[in-house]
Amino acid sequence: MSGSLLILAFFGAGLGLARLGLIPRYFVEHDATLYVLWLLMGLVGLSIGSDRRLGEILRTLRPRVLLLPLATTVGTFAGVAAASLFLAYSLADCLAVGAGFAYYSLSSIFITQYKGAELGTVALLSNILREILTLVGTPLLVRLLGPLAPISCGGASTMDTTLPIIARYAGRDWIFVSIVHAMILDFSVPFWVIFFCTL
Repeated sequence: MSGSLLILAFFGAGLGLARLGLIPRYFVEHDATLYVLWLLMGLVGLSIGSDRRLGEILRTLRPRVLLLPLATTVGTFAGVAAASLFLAYSLADCLAVGAGFAYYSLSSIFITQYKGAELGTVALLSNILREILTLVGTPLLVRLLGPLAPISCGGASTMDTTLPIIARYAGRDWIFVSIVHAMILDFSVPFWVIFFCTL
């Protein structure tokens, strides 16, 4: 949770510096977020590729494990589509935000690039909120709905920030499922977000 608050603090600091005119014009004129996005994508690739568990995870992958990220995707899109009826944004914009699956650092940059800073900010805040709700609500979700509920709720964060809380309350047997779930969603985020942003 402290990681999410730190990200939010950096976002607020960036917003404040930009509003006060303290950011060098070069970064504004040359769209520095695009270069940061490329760096972020490279780091994600390095992180996944250097994980020693990757080979083991891929070797022991069973088709039925793929149903959980599919269910998370379908459930997220259905919930977002229903929520869009009450929001001032188009269905495509809402689906782009939901397609972040709690991967706020990547999805908000993409959405800002394609749709502007306002929707990018909405994406950042809503995806951070999804992660925080998972961190806070996992004990209740496990008790009421079972061990798969917090994994689905956590989206792409179940491989890193929410994994310890899921392992503690759902049990260590669900760590593997949680990692595979997050890896598949991680890979899908750029494709879904760009798809909905270009509709």
